[in-house]
Amino acid sequence: MAFLTAIPGNKSLPLPKNVCRAKTASYRNQFNNGKIVCMKIQPSKAANTTISQPSIEVQDHLVFPKFNFEEYMAAKANKVNVALDDAVPLQNPIKIHEAMRYSLLAGGKRVRPILCLASCELVGGDDSMAVPMACAVEMIHTMSLIHDDLPCMDNDDFRRGKPTNHKAFGEDTAVLAGDALLSLAFEHAAANTRSANQHGVLQAIVELASAVGSEGLVAGQIVDLCSEGKELSLDELEYIHVHKTSKLLEAAVVCGAIVGGGDGVAVERLRKYARCIGLLFQVVDDILDVTKSSEELGKTAGKDLVAGKATYPRLMGLERAEEFARELVSKAVGELSYFDPLRVAPLYHLAGYIASRQN
Repeated sequence: MAFLTAIPGNKSLPLPKNVCRAKTASYRNQFNNGKIVCMKIQPSKAANTTISQPSIEVQDHLVFPKFNFEEYMAAKANKVNVALDDAVPLQNPIKIHEAMRYSLLAGGKRVRPILCLASCELVGGDDSMAVPMACAVEMIHTMSLIHDDLPCMDNDDFRRGKPTNHKAFGEDTAVLAGDALLSLAFEHAAANTRSANQHGVLQAIVELASAVGSEGLVAGQIVDLCSEGKELSLDELEYIHVHKTSKLLEAAVVCGAIVGGGDGVAVERLRKYARCIGLLFQVVDDILDVTKSSEELGKTAGKDLVAGKATYPRLMGLERAEEFARELVSKAVGELSYFDPLRVAPLYHLAGYIASRQN
């Protein structure tokens, strides 16, 4: 099946021997007449691994450095939550700011902003340098959830255990709340990222914008919408999820590394890591959708199955989807071998966390 390995940037790094190299530009016209042409990879068999249903067990397969991961996640999430609360005060017009805060401060794992902070620290920066960029990533992610839940999109009633934004405030306000968060994300990052050099800030903003636009998240969304009711190949499904899910997660990691002052080699290593865990995030999402209840997930479970949408378990089978998830973890962790083992511990554990999460 296809596995996207195109890495834009100034540095060209060796890829694993079983991965074909592709240029980013080749993706622009790959979805024509309902057909996507992607580079191919034959995933290797995962050895000495076990599955503990319904999560993907990685600890028996990969050795992670000793690290108090729960304490790290709680501390970083708290830092992000405080910054988000400060960034969107309740002010006039009250209704729109209530709607923005309702979804932005609704909890969640804060995986994307924490990845941004972790990659900044990994390359030698202080996490405070990346907090505005991390908040921008979370604002954009929240916008995508608000819009994705709308009746004209995925039509979902619950998100993070609460009524979706349009159920709480109406469709018109939900659209505007998403628009406002998207605009604020770039304003906030540009105005408040003061610790890095201006070229780095500009480079990170361009990176983030490209992940959201018509060659990023929006590309995944529109292809997903156009594919409803059609039988998709694994190549086509991967195109959707690399763009719809993985691109923003990749931008979170890369922006953190850029703002932290990482060199070209480090940034591109982290890009490859992020691309693997971004796709992993969606594979695990698809697995959880058919193995967990709505109460456990905090959103409607099994909706894709009922709607007949293409998912990894549907196209590959549950067991093969779990195996593919383990392969992605292995590839992601392999990219981290370039870095100091002590500094890279958070990203090692974040890969395992994404693989074994329960909601």
